[in-house]
Amino acid sequence: MSQTHFGFQSVDEREKARRVRSVFDSVAPRYDLMNDLMSMGLHRAWKAYTVLAADLRPGQRVLDIAGGTGDLARAFARKVGSSGLVVHTDINASMLRVGRDRLLDDGLVLPTVVCDAEKLPFESESFDRVSVGFGLRNMTHKEQALAEMQRVLKPGGKLLVLEFSRVAPPLRKAYDWYSFNILPRLGRYVARDEASYRYLAESIRMHPGQEELKALMRKCGFGHVDYHNLTGGVAALHVAIKC
Repeated sequence: MSQTHFGFQSVDEREKARRVRSVFDSVAPRYDLMNDLMSMGLHRAWKAYTVLAADLRPGQRVLDIAGGTGDLARAFARKVGSSGLVVHTDINASMLRVGRDRLLDDGLVLPTVVCDAEKLPFESESFDRVSVGFGLRNMTHKEQALAEMQRVLKPGGKLLVLEFSRVAPPLRKAYDWYSFNILPRLGRYVARDEASYRYLAESIRMHPGQEELKALMRKCGFGHVDYHNLTGGVAALHVAIKC
């Protein structure tokens, strides 16, 4: 049996998917509130920058992977308009339900699909843009997922990966203290789930850094890859072009 990491733990590959699903089943009802609290609202600016970098035009087709509660899907839908298409997906049904309900409350009816990013149920070369926001680090086989994203993009299409990353050295000590002391306590008191937010902090440390992820994306067939550090590297946006 192959092993992978779940936070700092080593687990069987098949076990990781179940554990990640359990984390997001637990946090789904308070996910947006926790995002605002733990990032002090900065996640909204990071997502706005991602939408800007997507450079969308009316009529384009977008696949939002790990779309969760729908922040990016909502913004993309407004850019592509009624002539375009945004497909809102997530592997976790609980998160997707919350996102679908929020989108409906905003008057947006988008295709909503429960699917695994490692086995996308879409035709090759069918999307102008693919996005994944804060979801790649939870995937068991990142290389396989990135290859699938490359497959479904049209030539010249763009992949946007927004994810927590490696912070600049002057911030690391304070960031580590915040991550392992404050985040779990916020999880305990707000989401009633300390363990899931301890996993969040650990999963960030186990995720490839900026240059590692750039190299992995190039290995998966993207001709041009660049990244933009956000808030000193707390998050990074990787942008890749399918040539």
